[in-house]
Amino acid sequence: MFLPKYPDSPTPPPTHITPTAADSAPARRPVPQISISTGAVAAALIGGVVLTALLAAVAVSAVSVAVAAVVLRSLLRERHRR
Repeated sequence: MFLPKYPDSPTPPPTHITPTAADSAPARRPVPQISISTGAVAAALIGGVVLTALLAAVAVSAVSVAVAAVVLRSLLRERHRR
C-alpha cells in the first residue's frame, strides 16, 4: 500500500545530442524566491515601533533628569551665596 511504484521499463537517456545555440549559452541558475509572510512583516513593524517608543521614553527621561539637576544646582548655588 505504501510502497513506491517504479516504472515497468525505465527509459534510457538519449545517446546522441546535437548542439544548438541554446546549449552553448551558459546555464542560468534559478533565482531563489523569498516569501515573507505578512505576519512576519507586521511583527517587525510593531517591534520597530515599540523599540522606537522605548528609545524616545529613555531620551525624554534623560532630558528631564538633566533639567532637574540644573534647577537643583542653581537653587543650591543661590542658597550658598546668601
